[in-house]
Amino acid sequence: MAVKPTKRFRRFLRDVIAETPFAKMLILLVVLWVVFSAAIYVAEQPAEDTLIRSYVDALYWGIAAFSTAGIADTPVTDAGKMVGGIWIVVGSVIFFGTIVATITTYFMRPLQRPVRRIVDTIEYNLERLDELSVDDLDLLKETTDALIEHMEGLKKRRAQRSTDVPEA
Repeated sequence: MAVKPTKRFRRFLRDVIAETPFAKMLILLVVLWVVFSAAIYVAEQPAEDTLIRSYVDALYWGIAAFSTAGIADTPVTDAGKMVGGIWIVVGSVIFFGTIVATITTYFMRPLQRPVRRIVDTIEYNLERLDELSVDDLDLLKETTDALIEHMEGLKKRRAQRSTDVPEA
């Protein structure tokens, strides 16, 4: 029995992909993984005692190295060690940075919504009413009234949709 993703989970995935750097960073990580794996493969070819004998071995090494699992085969050539060291730092920063950036961006998103910014602006202006000119007060009133009308319209449409139940 296959489990269908819920509407909430699909919205979560859509938000993560569209509103966070996750997809871009994942693509960058994969591209760099392939490039650095090719570089380590080329750098290790002259050595007879290397454990990285194929490109597949190099791809495996690339995953093991940046994930800090501690199971990556150590390159034996100087060039391989240099490429490996750079990849470990770059790959780890991108991998863990992507996780932190995605989580931070996802949870900060509600604070960056336009409606939230409008409310914050209104609250800010209400706190400094004594400093506002008559024109500023008129603009504040118009903005607040428009926001209230918009929200009331949304509530009415939602209420109407919930009462419009299709017949079976």
